[in-house]
Amino acid sequence: MAKKRKHQEDKEAKVQKLQEHKEKTKWFWWEDDVLVFNILGKPSAKLTKIGKPFGNQLKISVAAAPVNGKATDHLVKFLAKEFDVKIRDIEVVFGRMNVNKQLRVKAPNKLPSVFKER
Repeated sequence: MAKKRKHQEDKEAKVQKLQEHKEKTKWFWWEDDVLVFNILGKPSAKLTKIGKPFGNQLKISVAAAPVNGKATDHLVKFLAKEFDVKIRDIEVVFGRMNVNKQLRVKAPNKLPSVFKER
């Protein structure tokens, strides 16, 4: 009986650990009709494109130099097209002058495929 209980406790601990890992690597979530996600930007890239999730961030390459927030402005314009929303529907929560950012997209009309893979 004690072995069964120990096995069950080990199994529950593994499930808990997996759940905690999923929470740590969660890079996007919904708040009502607002999509919130974390970005790891790569400025001065050859092309502006959406990459793959990396931990709790989504990698995005931006073909603009990181000068006075121009790379972030370029990123927001690019993402407005990707989500089929107006530029004003995208809010940079933090990271305007940093490669680590968090964005909020209000009521996206379409989702890039990387958001559908989960």
